[in-house]
Amino acid sequence: MTTMQRPGLGVFAYFALMFSLGIYFMFASVQGDFGLFRRVQIEAEVVTLQSERDRLAEEVTGLENKTRRLSDTYLDLDLLDSQARDVLGLIRTNEIVLN
Repeated sequence: MTTMQRPGLGVFAYFALMFSLGIYFMFASVQGDFGLFRRVQIEAEVVTLQSERDRLAEEVTGLENKTRRLSDTYLDLDLLDSQARDVLGLIRTNEIVLN
């Protein structure tokens, strides 16, 4: 008659340690600093920052255009008139102001 021996405590400790490490690394790969959720968050930030960069590039282009149009080498009188009215509050002598 053969008797079955139970596995030793070392085998149980080994499997418990391996299971714990597996759970830890699985959690870290999803929730950690370099995990999947952080990657999705970074990709969303990239999209937001790219759209802001594009908007700022358009704004800079517009400001460069206005600067060129008001420079000494090229003067746009319509833009100068518009800026004088907006910034300084100037009006022509033949205009009537209604409040």
